[in-house]
Amino acid sequence: MPFDHNDHYHRLLVRQVPRSCGAALDVGCGTGRFARRLAALGVEVDAIDPSAEVIAEARSRSEGAGGAGSPRFRQADASTVELPEGHYDFISCLASIHHMPFDTVAVLRDALAPGGVLVVLGCYPEKSLLDRAWSVAAVPVNAGARLAVAVVDRIRPAAADGRARAKAPVTPPTMSLDEIRREAAALLPGSSIRRLLFWRYLLVFRSGESKPDTTDAGV
Repeated sequence: MPFDHNDHYHRLLVRQVPRSCGAALDVGCGTGRFARRLAALGVEVDAIDPSAEVIAEARSRSEGAGGAGSPRFRQADASTVELPEGHYDFISCLASIHHMPFDTVAVLRDALAPGGVLVVLGCYPEKSLLDRAWSVAAVPVNAGARLAVAVVDRIRPAAADGRARAKAPVTPPTMSLDEIRREAAALLPGSSIRRLLFWRYLLVFRSGESKPDTTDAGV
């Protein structure tokens, strides 16, 4: 029963987009659902992913959706691609930073325009008692959400047909949340990190800020 944890947080991520956002970059875009959501806001969106298969499907789905404001999809690895410095008002990285060296966030940081925002919806392994406690809390909610999606799919089969067929390669995360916080403090001074339900965390960095905030709360 498909329930996409990343899709669940799209609205939370959209709330981080600056009001005057003109250019955005979606890193590890997969089949492009979030990139299309950004483009629907009137933002010019570049979207990259190292998988040729999912980029092909992203382009196909965007062509099917129509509209001149479709994202520009490109097969590329964020850890090696050359990005324009100081260009993007918003950069998103959904469940993809653990597929590359974490210090890639420094490259993304430098690609931000003044006042730009970098958001990372990241995954982390269960290593501490607190990690396991959050996992236990998420299990019944996750089961309920999956059941709800199954009911919708039965009522509206088109909803299931519209889901992505291509799947990006999956790599399990290795950095603990404490390790991520330490690295972020050094590379993204002033960034905030909070733990979310469904085995995710949200990192937000605003270019020009310097006061750290690592509140451990969220759904």
